[in-house]
Amino acid sequence: MTSCCGDSNRDVASPSGCKPEVDETDPELSKPLCNVNQSLPIVVIGAGPVGLAAAANLVQYQQDFLVLEAGPRVAASMSGWRHVRLFTPWSYLIAPAGRRLLERQGDWSEPDADRVPFAGELIDGYLDPLSRVPDIAAKIKLNHKVISVSSEGHDLMKDGRRDEAPFLIVVDSPDGPKRFRARAVVDASGTWTNPNPLGSGGIPADGEQQAQDRIQYGMPDILGGDRDRYAGKRVLVVGSGHSATGNVLHLLKLADDFPATQIAWGIRRRNPAKLWGGGSDDEIAARGQLGTLAKEAVDQGHVTLLTGLSVVALHRRESGLEIIDVDGRSRIEVDEIIVASGARPDLAMLRELRLEFDPATEATKTLGPLIDPNQHHCGSVPPHGAAELRHPESGFYLAGMKSYGRAPTFLLVTGYEQVRSIVAELSGDHEAARNVELVLPATGVCSLDLCEQEDDCGPAESCRQR
Repeated sequence: MTSCCGDSNRDVASPSGCKPEVDETDPELSKPLCNVNQSLPIVVIGAGPVGLAAAANLVQYQQDFLVLEAGPRVAASMSGWRHVRLFTPWSYLIAPAGRRLLERQGDWSEPDADRVPFAGELIDGYLDPLSRVPDIAAKIKLNHKVISVSSEGHDLMKDGRRDEAPFLIVVDSPDGPKRFRARAVVDASGTWTNPNPLGSGGIPADGEQQAQDRIQYGMPDILGGDRDRYAGKRVLVVGSGHSATGNVLHLLKLADDFPATQIAWGIRRRNPAKLWGGGSDDEIAARGQLGTLAKEAVDQGHVTLLTGLSVVALHRRESGLEIIDVDGRSRIEVDEIIVASGARPDLAMLRELRLEFDPATEATKTLGPLIDPNQHHCGSVPPHGAAELRHPESGFYLAGMKSYGRAPTFLLVTGYEQVRSIVAELSGDHEAARNVELVLPATGVCSLDLCEQEDDCGPAESCRQR
């Protein structure tokens, strides 16, 4: 049969029927699902880039599947920030299995590999066409929000015949609650809809909930739909990642048209060295340019940089929102706040599954140490696939951004390789599942290079041992 890797004579599991599939080199990797009803589909949660890549691989392996998407369209989360230019060129944004399916359609032209698109272009030029491929389109269920995933008939504590039971997925749909049974589940629902709060220590600041009319999370459309909200206002951006940097740069463009706009940028670290990224050393030019432009704006006084800002409270005054830090000091007063401090996985719907997570990142347990930004230095993320992403609950996988938990170092190409390996494993193609390849561009930033410059990094020797 034809696999995701081309024509293959490998003995892969049939979508119906059941036979033991044993990986002699790693029996744990391929705990057989032969006790589960193989006539049931594999359910993919989320129709974003990684979920659709999983679907494309499932088509290649001729597996039955469903894609459950909470939003009214595919890539629903990304469509909320379609105005944002990505820092990754097209060469990193198209999943190989998706490319093959689209090429077979005959009416799709692949974009220039070296060009860096906007998120909206990724949706219009790749994700929407892929979702319209008949073998995928028929399997997508929109407005189906997953409420819970469990082992049918088994709560978290019950052993019973757990490994033989199918998964039960409960969803909210336009027609009311629905239940789906599945032989395996790939959760690629992401983290974008569950942003980290403004407050320090991972909890909301006092007054944060009461000030929601003045706070946006992520990357609002500063130069488009939200233009009037920020024009001529005092705006605080909180965060030190690429999203925060992008927000600051958009506000700078807005200030060109509305000079009264005042921009403050709050970061928790005391030394901003890492904030500027790799600059010209970054193999992704657009990503390196973000930090370079941001540093120039700070150096020239167009942006007020607040270092060591850990917010504990917001006080609403007649003149604006007063920002209080953990030492009880009033740091600044603003009209609007944009919180771009990352996101975390929503694990509530998985409470009845037996899962293991890295305690620092909330990533899949084995993956966590490989991507932990507290430990990870300038080498690329090691290749990883089904073996590193498996959980004690046989047949369940987290993939994409959600598999990284709170770690901010995810790239789409990583998720594409994850689901290729997972689908190969679920299809019985253990050799392909093990053969994981991942080449990521260097950031130009090394923890060792910057550690001695950061007064909150710890002893330099500890960095050398990472």
